Amino acid sequence: MHFREIEYLSQGEVRILRINRPEVRNCIGPQTARELVEAWSMFRDDASAKVAILTGAGDKAFCSGADLKAAEGLLAGTPSERAAHNRGERPGILGPTRWTDLYKPVLAAVNGVAYAGGLEWACWADLRIAEEHASFGVTCRRWNIGLGDGGTVRLPLIVGLGRAMDLIITGRVIDAREAERIGLVNEVVPSGQSLTRALELAQFICTLPQPAIHSDKESVLRSTGRALEEAMRIEAACFNSLIDGPEIREGLQRFRTRSHPDLQPGVAPVTPGLPARPKHD
Repeated sequence: MHFREIEYLSQGEVRILRINRPEVRNCIGPQTARELVEAWSMFRDDASAKVAILTGAGDKAFCSGADLKAAEGLLAGTPSERAAHNRGERPGILGPTRWTDLYKPVLAAVNGVAYAGGLEWACWADLRIAEEHASFGVTCRRWNIGLGDGGTVRLPLIVGLGRAMDLIITGRVIDAREAERIGLVNEVVPSGQSLTRALELAQFICTLPQPAIHSDKESVLRSTGRALEEAMRIEAACFNSLIDGPEIREGLQRFRTRSHPDLQPGVAPVTPGLPARPKHD
């Protein structure tokens, strides 16, 4: 597939989706949005692709949101199309931002500004690695443009209602360190290193058994905001979907035989944060 405004790259089992419009701070126009739908569909349907990373070209911007000079093309639609959008039957204004059923892990390598729709795309990812010069904000507030790609839904889930309301109502811009402090960002790295770090993390995730990651992510996405009893039913259904698969039997067998790199005496474990087991253990 040839893309004009994004790049779709493969590194082993990891896919990198890069918005490639650095001359306009990687803002998203109608063509970009269509290409993002196509690229994310490719990732979703590719059994060999385990983890995806979203980033932007250049060193200034992750994504500065919608291309407001092309806003008519983004917002155009017949009454029936807008009704379909209201019902959740369209992917999103800026791409597949309304998808809620992608259960493979997604990382954002935030290499610059993440404003308005760019902030919404960062929130669409599961984990966010930000460079120290990155910044975040609902800057569309200045132009009377609302958040239409999940920002009012996902941002409060990530940082809490009070902090989300602060950013949404004031439109103020925060730096990477404040974003990390409030939980919007998982990790801050030196400038130029977000993709490297995201790749390192993605490649580690690829070494893990995938079915339980998918079912747990599905449970999180489907149960968030539900009543506790219903959420527990969703979790049970997602968990039970694993029971008949060969992977869980393999995992139990490896547990019984202690055949995992984390469990080898005197060898550094592969799971981050675990101490090495003593050699005499």
